[in-house]
Amino acid sequence: MQVVSAPDVARYLSWKGVIRRLHHTFVNGVESPPRHHHAMHRPDGEATMLLMPAWEAAGYIGVKMVNVFPQNADHGMPAISGLYLLSEGKHGQPLACIDGSELTRRRTAAASALAAQALANENAETLLVVGTGKLAPMVIEAHASVRPIKRVLIWGRNPSKAAAIADEYADRFDTQVVESLPTAVAEADIVSCVTLSTQPIIKGEWLTPGTHLDLIGAFRPQMRETDAECLRRADVFVDTYAGAKGEAGDILQAIEEEGFRFDEIRGELEEVLSGTQLGRTSEDAITLFKSVGASLEDLAAAIELWESLPRSPS
Repeated sequence: MQVVSAPDVARYLSWKGVIRRLHHTFVNGVESPPRHHHAMHRPDGEATMLLMPAWEAAGYIGVKMVNVFPQNADHGMPAISGLYLLSEGKHGQPLACIDGSELTRRRTAAASALAAQALANENAETLLVVGTGKLAPMVIEAHASVRPIKRVLIWGRNPSKAAAIADEYADRFDTQVVESLPTAVAEADIVSCVTLSTQPIIKGEWLTPGTHLDLIGAFRPQMRETDAECLRRADVFVDTYAGAKGEAGDILQAIEEEGFRFDEIRGELEEVLSGTQLGRTSEDAITLFKSVGASLEDLAAAIELWESLPRSPS
């Protein structure tokens, strides 16, 4: 069994490759039971363990274990860590143990980029990233691989972290740390939220015609990054109906407030990619993509990585 480190995941899992693989996997499907979600009460706060299995009908098998510790931010450590175990499908023998954190970050950003490829305006040039964690650089790179991003605005509660990201990408884009979210949202073609917020950060009244809103952070019912007005004003799409119904806090809390109905969701990503559901309807439409993550995404990314790794001579 091969051990694949985080640097190797970053080196061999290209944006073009993983986005193409995700498209194939969403359209063709795999077996992906609901993920196991376990709350863990720790001395310094609540944490979460996620177990996410998936397998092809006659191919690869995989499972991811993820630990989510939001309190790690107080110690300068990533909030998310984990491992992915990929096995071959003929005899169920393990092939690789993959760094789950890097795999998760890249497949998450790639799924949002895949959605943006279908839902954002083709000439989208300005990206606003809300949040400064480990996912922020990933969404910059992923969105730039599918849209002609020239300008990147960055907002975060910690201005020094936002400045560090702006400096990191200053040679590739016109980067700017922003203080006024309403102004930045109004200027952006794509707004990508990557936070662990439990309160709305983005308000629907700030959205302008043509904006694509990408919501990544809220993966539990108690979390949210937007108010209900965002959903009311937008054509809403989700990665999967099952995930949205069980865990998408932005949607579930808006429904609880009677500001949105589940049947108002326009479609899940597979429907848009397969052409059974229309995505963007006009340049002025406001689109919203809410993802909570799906095990099929991890399996797709792990397969793409495994098949891209260099092989030792036999």
